[in-house]
Amino acid sequence: MNSQKCLKGLLLAILMTGLALPAAQAEESSAPVVKTSPGAIVGIVTNSAKLPVAGATVTATRVDGSAIRATVSSSDGVYSFADLAPGAWSITVQVDGYPDATVPSLQVVASKATRHDLVMNVPTVAPAALPALAAVQKPAAQAQPATQSETAAQAKPAAVANSSASTSSLWSQLWAPPKPAAPDAQSIPDALHAPDATEGVDNFTPFAFGDFTWLNGSPRNKQPVFDTKFFTPDVRLDVHYMGDFNHPKDHTIVGSTESFRSGEFQAEQISFGGDFHYDNVRARILTMYGLFSTTTPRNDASSGVGQWDLADAYRYVSEANAGYHFDVAHGLNIDAGIFVSYIGLFSYYNYDNWTYQPSYVSSNTPWFFNGLRIQYFPTNTLKIEPWIINGWQSYGRFNKNLGFGGQILWQPNENLKLVFNNYGVGEDNLAYSMPGGPPNPIRNANRVHTDDSIEFKYYDSKLNGKGLSKAAFSFTFDAGCEYGGGVGGLNCTKEPNKTAFVGWMFYNRLWFDNDLYAVTIGGGSMNNPGRYLTLLPPINGATAATGTPYFTENPGQNIFQWDATLNFQYMPKQWITWWAEAGFRHSSVPYFAGQGGVTPPFGNNGNPSQYVCNDGAPAGTSLTSTSCANDGGVWYPDLRTRQTTLSGGVLVKF
Repeated sequence: MNSQKCLKGLLLAILMTGLALPAAQAEESSAPVVKTSPGAIVGIVTNSAKLPVAGATVTATRVDGSAIRATVSSSDGVYSFADLAPGAWSITVQVDGYPDATVPSLQVVASKATRHDLVMNVPTVAPAALPALAAVQKPAAQAQPATQSETAAQAKPAAVANSSASTSSLWSQLWAPPKPAAPDAQSIPDALHAPDATEGVDNFTPFAFGDFTWLNGSPRNKQPVFDTKFFTPDVRLDVHYMGDFNHPKDHTIVGSTESFRSGEFQAEQISFGGDFHYDNVRARILTMYGLFSTTTPRNDASSGVGQWDLADAYRYVSEANAGYHFDVAHGLNIDAGIFVSYIGLFSYYNYDNWTYQPSYVSSNTPWFFNGLRIQYFPTNTLKIEPWIINGWQSYGRFNKNLGFGGQILWQPNENLKLVFNNYGVGEDNLAYSMPGGPPNPIRNANRVHTDDSIEFKYYDSKLNGKGLSKAAFSFTFDAGCEYGGGVGGLNCTKEPNKTAFVGWMFYNRLWFDNDLYAVTIGGGSMNNPGRYLTLLPPINGATAATGTPYFTENPGQNIFQWDATLNFQYMPKQWITWWAEAGFRHSSVPYFAGQGGVTPPFGNNGNPSQYVCNDGAPAGTSLTSTSCANDGGVWYPDLRTRQTTLSGGVLVKF
């Protein structure tokens, strides 16, 4: 009996006694086998329905004929070969009811594991004759190279589970002549494989050296649910219930970019999409449905310039950008499209934040930009990011100048984040006046703004436990103004047309019981002469483009506001957060919706830039002694200087 027949007999005897096949290795020639710095091959055997295939015989043969190894896929389809000599190996998969699958050549690299999943074609026999199929595929993160003893432990149950019919099939596979190789099309394309595993600490990829999931404004997911070299999904859902103690009868909450309706359950955000990335080409798409799809565009006045209804064109899109990654230093990305803004520290998406309702510095500054973004990483701890954009949270361009800005982000270790955002040059006022009004003298005024934050984790119990596990704070300072615009224009420091912004916010967060719970307390304030960054109340359906005579935003008009928030979060999984929050906000002028609400008696009349009569008729942009004399008088919204809210909800991110 030649050496090949001896090998097959030996393999059969091992399988029938339930021992591990990976431990059996025979040499078909006297050629030496490299035993120093071995490599490994690991993967999952699935069928065309993407279900794991158990009991598949996987044979690895060195291309030069010097060695052969065999194993059996476990109940979840996992197979592995450890201690393989570096070089080219071929893989053959055989299982009862499927055509054989062959991979002509896989390169084994010393001290590394080569991942290769195997797909069997549609079965050629009735389903009843197939090996058992696992209901759930083992995550790629668990399919790591195994030692020979671990592989044997996986192979043994699968071998025992196969009855005499499986043994007979294996006998025929061992003694039958070789079958022609299956086409390479049966293998999963490289782009759909899981990303290459990183051994040890990644000190090259920017910010990959540490765990930054504790940061305010960053998602706390430690790894994606599903990932490939081509696509990483992003699915978000935000549902809440809010109660305003002013009890507005029209259920409208004023002055926030996160809180919009009182006394109701509402879906704030319904988003799905993700990141596409392959061969250095990048794209990110995230849809936006729910309240965000109408409340975000209404705060962008640029849709009032020109035609084609930009607000509706982008209404259901949160992010849409594409670009290219260059292998320069630690990375250079150039992307164009709609991307989220970092000004204000808090994330656009509430799942990422320590509290649900951020302070005014965050609510009254941009959530998105439309333009060109360049990200340069000179080291793995530093990012320099210039922007060339249409304007200050604007789908379109207001006047002559584009906006320019950028970010410098430095995270030298796991405990510290410093970020500096700056914006300038942009002319972010509408180029025309409201109907019937005088020419707009400030349409060409320029805007400048700086936004700077520090986040510091000052306690971290590596052992965790039931007590305090982490503690951190964040502090943000903002300042800016608008200036110019010709005669009657704006000024950063001088009355009467002073238009400036100074604000800050501070939050402290404590995590408990292995980060299962967290409590955050904080708040902030803003002083905004000129009200140029104060969110316009939606009185009679008013938007940033229409304006409203009930709350003007003229140069020199001052407003000072402050707030405080207490938030509790319960985080049983990294994909979900249950939260409850109490908040108080104050304004120096009437601003928040009172019991009477901000909706006219007969609903919005379609003329938000005019006063409203009590019978719903428009009353023009200015009032006289005869205004609404025959219409029951002039209607006024109920605006208050204080607002207290209690709210709670659930946030999900996959």
